[in-house]
Amino acid sequence: MSAAREHFSSKLGFILAAAGSAVGIGNLVGFPVSATKNGGGAFLVIYALFVIFVCIPVMMAEMAMGRSAQKDPLGAYNKLSNNHAGWRIPGFLAVLTPFMIAVFYMVITVWIFGYLFQAGIGNLDQLANPNNFGQFINQQTVFLYMIGVAVIVNLILLGGVKQGIEKAAKFLMPALFVMLIGLVIYVLTLDNAMAGVRYYVVPDFSKLNASVLNGALSQAFFSLSLGMGILMTYASYISRKENIVGSAKMIAVTDSLVAFVAGLMVLPAIFSFNPETDPANLKESSVNMIFVYLPQIFLAMQENIGYTGASVVAFIFFLLVFFAAITSLVSIIEVPTATLIEEKNVSRKVALLILAGAMGVLTILCTLSFGMVDYLTTMFNYGGGSKSLFDLVYDVFYDTILPLNGLMVCLFVMYRWRKIKLTDELSQGCEGYRGSLTEKYVNFSLSTFIPVILLIIFINTVATKFFSASLFGF
Repeated sequence: MSAAREHFSSKLGFILAAAGSAVGIGNLVGFPVSATKNGGGAFLVIYALFVIFVCIPVMMAEMAMGRSAQKDPLGAYNKLSNNHAGWRIPGFLAVLTPFMIAVFYMVITVWIFGYLFQAGIGNLDQLANPNNFGQFINQQTVFLYMIGVAVIVNLILLGGVKQGIEKAAKFLMPALFVMLIGLVIYVLTLDNAMAGVRYYVVPDFSKLNASVLNGALSQAFFSLSLGMGILMTYASYISRKENIVGSAKMIAVTDSLVAFVAGLMVLPAIFSFNPETDPANLKESSVNMIFVYLPQIFLAMQENIGYTGASVVAFIFFLLVFFAAITSLVSIIEVPTATLIEEKNVSRKVALLILAGAMGVLTILCTLSFGMVDYLTTMFNYGGGSKSLFDLVYDVFYDTILPLNGLMVCLFVMYRWRKIKLTDELSQGCEGYRGSLTEKYVNFSLSTFIPVILLIIFINTVATKFFSASLFGF
């Protein structure tokens, strides 16, 4: 007989844990640069509209499934479909996706941990060397950092829902917010910082086109951890007294607010120390910004606050990003962990050992695919060039599969589970939901245009990533 299911001890714990899963590396760096390059305030408005009218209904659907079934994604699809064989595939994908995403996210978190350590011991000048990153990711020491990250993540997960995930979220998320606000306040005092703010928030509607709209919707969907099974899993750990509708809105607001405020840190810093910056030339890649560009910006701060002061700012930044990465990584790995515990009836410790072994092997192989092993570096060929094992994992399981998983959620809750059961579940803890405009909109959107949008994103992503084509010619 399986042990009683764990639950979050409070609504705050659930919201912080869920927000932690959503607040990731892309929020802190990639989103601000993407906004700046694609219309500034105009992009922000479009992004906010997509979050409200597309993402939140999908969030509610995922959370309703998880809480109603009180199971992991695979178990939720099985239980709510009355073990219909056809719905095992979406359930399996909803577990495989976070498993594989955890692999590439682990690689990036290891790099962040390494840079955090190097900034802490005063090697900022080395980190700011444009050639450092390429050398760093191919050094043997990266595997030592990997062990450190694995220990931290597994210690949190070993504590379970209350003593591990919730307790870590209650410390890490407030600490992240405090560090972020502190860095923003400091950066806004720098010369020419307002130039960065203007580029970031002043609308430029001339830059809005079909490509930008597609990018904004994709960014919103990915940013909120939709399609990863995380919200479904976390919602299975809350009671029926909790208000899913209100919680979904809080998580979306928290995630979007962090992404917006991060722009007030990143862009002013860039424009302050490089006044001639052309936003069009900024790379949206979070990896490039974090490990190549920003260390140079931090080193430039030594002219104002000395080398030690610049190193402290760099250390705080990498600690901030590390906290964001850890909260996301813990959330991602909890999905397959919950599946092993529930579907295979094993203990949390055994489940984590199994995942540590499987993910560990794949993470090492991906780490070796940046040049250490030639075969892994040029293992695949698609989209007009050779791709590494890491590239394939990222392209398939992060860029491509997530909208498909979201599409499956919409189709399931509307046409298998049915609207009335979705409404019944969302009404639990939210007395005014039934019969409200929100209920009508959620049911209408999930059964009509949201699935169409997600299908278009999925098909266009496949065409773009793997065939160097596009549905829209952009």
